[in-house]
Amino acid sequence: MFEQTTLSRRSFLGWGAAGLAGLALGREPAPAAAQEPDARPVQFQIACMTLPYSQFPLQRALSGIKTAGYKYVAWGTSHKEDGGKPVPVMPPDAPPEKAKELGKRCRDLGLEPLLMFSNIYPENDKAPEVFKQRILQASAAGMPQVLTFGHTKGGNRKLWVERFKELAPIARDHKVMIVIKQHGGETGTGAACAEIVKEVGEDVIKVNYDAGNVLDYLKIDPLTDIKKCAEEIRSFCIKDHRLTPKDEDCGPGLGEIDHYKLLAHVAYAPTNLTMPLCCENIFAPVLPRPTEPEGVDFLARRAREFLELVVQAVQTPKKK
Repeated sequence: MFEQTTLSRRSFLGWGAAGLAGLALGREPAPAAAQEPDARPVQFQIACMTLPYSQFPLQRALSGIKTAGYKYVAWGTSHKEDGGKPVPVMPPDAPPEKAKELGKRCRDLGLEPLLMFSNIYPENDKAPEVFKQRILQASAAGMPQVLTFGHTKGGNRKLWVERFKELAPIARDHKVMIVIKQHGGETGTGAACAEIVKEVGEDVIKVNYDAGNVLDYLKIDPLTDIKKCAEEIRSFCIKDHRLTPKDEDCGPGLGEIDHYKLLAHVAYAPTNLTMPLCCENIFAPVLPRPTEPEGVDFLARRAREFLELVVQAVQTPKKK
């Protein structure tokens, strides 16, 4: 289930030849995996997080995501329920049965749950206990991934590696993958996250790529960064980012990140690979966010349709 993507000697040499040819013509070479003769299209699963609906009840978020045409969903952190009070989607100490029930609610609407937040930094003293509970929750819900990230002020790489090595056998036993995304600080790039993943050396500890965070926090071009971690990526938190006219995150296709070039790096793999693309931010830059859920539905649909076009384009064979 968690087969690691690796490049053969043939693909490496092929990349070198193609790279030289591309440079001679003044264009960037295609990602190496796409040039592998037996490379297979990655099965992208376009999902919407409930996070953009956090100002509305969870049930309204789920129904809105389904109305917007999604087949997949990722759980956010909290939603305002009756009375306007934020209520956690899944408390860290909730029994696995509660997660199983929410997974059923999603499937009853025709939505397959793919990912949930750990809601704790890996360096936190309580992280081992919380992560173990999150793994049990995700497994009970039939959810393949738990997402985590580090503190913007930095992290503790040695401690991260120790803890992820400890968690890996538990995650594997329950068919759950822990994915690490960029969040500023020492783990603010995909390259840094990939280094940690490689040091852990477990097929259930991988990278989640958040291009918006890379551009936002560190002002680094994600198209350069993703080349350094593409082999380790197993999901995306989809958000775009603009530096002008205002420095802010936004929905895919509304910012300055080229998602065609971004996803081209992971569009093919030497092995069968399924990869969630979870829309974390769907909002329009500069404009105020919708005050009614129907406005969020509209933006969710727009994000899905954009990503569907991108996926189709990056996996359409080039004419010779």
